[in-house]
Amino acid sequence: MLTLVNISFHKLAKGFTLIEVMLAMAVFSIAGIAILGTADTNVRNLGYLESKIMASWVASNQLVEVTVKSAWPPKNNKKGKVELAGQTWFWQQKVLKTTDKDMRSIVMQVRLDEKEVSALTSLTTYISKPNQ
Repeated sequence: MLTLVNISFHKLAKGFTLIEVMLAMAVFSIAGIAILGTADTNVRNLGYLESKIMASWVASNQLVEVTVKSAWPPKNNKKGKVELAGQTWFWQQKVLKTTDKDMRSIVMQVRLDEKEVSALTSLTTYISKPNQ
């Protein structure tokens, strides 16, 4: 009778050992940490790309204003700020001479912080001297 109880107990006791459960939990926790790290990186990159797009819109708008005005040559190192999407954007215009005396290159740089050394975005356009 003792052997019959032993055999039936071993048939019923199917499952994972404590080591197997702990190993599975370790694998899933490592995978979870990797997924959280990837999600965090994606969220930070999304915010940065959104700022870059907004800065490009600001620069583009400022360059359109320069090309619409008829002043020749445009004022160099002109600075300003504009509100877009609930944020204040600081722009700076740089006018550069070109090899053609009747053309100028205009570089528009946009920053979120006026004192920031590097611009968030920079766009360039060329304007020609108006015919008189």
